[in-house]
Amino acid sequence: MSQLPEYVDGLPNICGSESLVEETLRAARNQPVFLPESRIDFGHIRAACAIALHMHQPLIPAGGGDLATAAIISNLKYMMDNQGIGDNHNAPVFHWCYKRIGEFIPQLIHEGKEPRVMLEYSGTLFHGLRAMGLNDVFDALKNATCNPGYRRAVEWLGCPWGHAVAPSTPTQDFRLHVKAWQHHFAAIFGLEALARVRGFSPSEMALPNHPDIAYAYIKTLVDCGYQWLLVQEHTVERPENGWGPEKKHLPHRLVCTNSKGETVSIIAIVKTQGSDTKLVAQMQPYYEAKGLSRWELAGKSVPPLVTQIADGENGGVMMNEFPGMFFQVTHEASGADVPMMNATEYLEHLFAAGVKEADLPTLQPLLQKRIWDRFKPGDGPEKLEKVIAELKKEDGRFHMEGGSWTNDISWVRGYDNVLGPMEKASSLFYEKVLKLGVPSSNPRYRNALFHLMCSQTSCYRYWGQGLWTDYGREICRRASAIVETDF
Repeated sequence: MSQLPEYVDGLPNICGSESLVEETLRAARNQPVFLPESRIDFGHIRAACAIALHMHQPLIPAGGGDLATAAIISNLKYMMDNQGIGDNHNAPVFHWCYKRIGEFIPQLIHEGKEPRVMLEYSGTLFHGLRAMGLNDVFDALKNATCNPGYRRAVEWLGCPWGHAVAPSTPTQDFRLHVKAWQHHFAAIFGLEALARVRGFSPSEMALPNHPDIAYAYIKTLVDCGYQWLLVQEHTVERPENGWGPEKKHLPHRLVCTNSKGETVSIIAIVKTQGSDTKLVAQMQPYYEAKGLSRWELAGKSVPPLVTQIADGENGGVMMNEFPGMFFQVTHEASGADVPMMNATEYLEHLFAAGVKEADLPTLQPLLQKRIWDRFKPGDGPEKLEKVIAELKKEDGRFHMEGGSWTNDISWVRGYDNVLGPMEKASSLFYEKVLKLGVPSSNPRYRNALFHLMCSQTSCYRYWGQGLWTDYGREICRRASAIVETDF
């Protein structure tokens, strides 16, 4: 396979070879990834556990004293250079956290064990690490990802390149984030490694619940070749009664219908609620799985899969407790009747055992039952907005802002001072770049896209006020200026 360069004109390779990426994914679509190399006896295990590690650092305009001219650098670099401020002394530990799975996997496999881990790294983190010259991270991760002796243990999950939150990111921009991450990942690890990426991990576990935005979101994932999506338990409901998933440790079908009556679906792997970092650091999914036995699905007996995701570097428990527990559980679970598995590996075994995607129980985004009770798909967007307005009036808790890992934070309300500049940058990019069909291989396109995606990082919304808001507004200003000047 031909190899994409990792950098083009000093920027990460985030666009320009879309047809090659799409061709790679299309050719791999029906080929199993983990099944041929899996050493799990699926017919005889009781249950299994899966853990995913989410890693992210935003890019910030902090490479210099003047905000308007400061270089865009990784927040990790800012931490490294200012270790006396706040928690910045953790920067060297974070560096180790980004690299360590690449060391743990070969070590455990050489001990005859069967470790499993899913990894999700944002594009801004990849670029930041490379710009800092932390090549040891990539060398270690590449070995675990591409070496045929180790790759069965590591499953990479796709994500939005700039850690954008789906409910509040314009749908055309979100699609650009998804494609940019695939492009950048292929440039780092190779097209063959990209062909093995089947699952998607959303930023902040956020799932849009507005029917038109949810439909566009899932359509983007399906169009980009993803087979399954990680969802948070309390962001979905059963269509028949509006309740949460009953058998949450089985895969489901997430079905999204829009106001025009179009429907799209994807497999959902349900992540259960709880304090994420602590649960993964202490390998709680394994201990929960040990208490389970096989369940019935479509007339077949199948093992449940307990799944959790956590920040891979944040918090003392992830920095300090995770390595010891990961080794302990890998030793105990290898060859046992409750093994560690990755989600795609589990799904491939499940389908090889005769279960079909159509057999999986159905879910839809939260609060949609109340819409479908009084709106017929196909009645159009105007009627839908009327129904949503009625429901909001009747119940102050009803919302269409999506659900995420923390449902007490809205990703839309209260962010006007950042959302205004974000919307301006997005709208300019649409009008002057996308609408006019500027080729994605154009260097000006790449520069504008890079700044647009950096500006849509969730960190700029989550904090709401202060320095992070200033950073967000400044990157939006640059993104808008680039589009206005260059196109």
